Amino acid sequence: MKRSLDFAVAAVSLLVLFPIFLLVCVAIWLEDKHAPFYLGRRVGVDGRVFSMVKFRSMTPQADRTGVDSTAVGDPRITRVGTYIRRFKLDEFSQLVDVLMGDMSLVGPRPQVERDVGLYTDVERGLLKARPGITDFSSIVFADEGEILRGAEDPDLRYQQLIRPWKSRLGLHYVAVRTFWIDVRLILATVLHALDRGAALRWVSRMVAETGGEPELVRVALRQDELRPYPPPGATEIVTSR
Repeated sequence: MKRSLDFAVAAVSLLVLFPIFLLVCVAIWLEDKHAPFYLGRRVGVDGRVFSMVKFRSMTPQADRTGVDSTAVGDPRITRVGTYIRRFKLDEFSQLVDVLMGDMSLVGPRPQVERDVGLYTDVERGLLKARPGITDFSSIVFADEGEILRGAEDPDLRYQQLIRPWKSRLGLHYVAVRTFWIDVRLILATVLHALDRGAALRWVSRMVAETGGEPELVRVALRQDELRPYPPPGATEIVTSR
């Protein structure tokens, strides 16, 4: 049923969004005369590596800088890329991956091989599910670029502030996923575009209703300041990347 939903929604969405996608491709190409798409290597279900399709929002060869996390104001982001990221258009392009079966509409966000190599044994449980476009953590940390803004080392700040809770939310999804939860998360993602506060409250309630720990429920609301915390399965805060 999940795969049927993925295929149907991805196919219809790609047909409906094709005119917009075409305009985005033209805008990207006109800015620097380079390919509008970026194929990023990501780790999928059971550790299988696949190429994730994204509209290119950064300068060519930006991935060769060795920095995986992207903060708001990152000089590698192009002018067109600023709008692509603001309106999450680079995530819509991943509907191609959903159609091909490498990704799902809902599931833990796929990570680069370097980050997966840092996973604890507990975090490797994230690889039991097909990666997705959205899940609990995608909504809770939709402002990831803002969290990393101004960081001297965006990757380290990501490891200390975002990874601990992003992984816990992803693991919670893997443990409690159902078709109905997927539908609710898709609707919550749409709501987030209209009212972030309402979407966060809904996600927090879903985490609570499905047995999430009180601390995880509280983090999902994003009302408290994020502080460095160990990743799941570890006792020490990450101090280097």
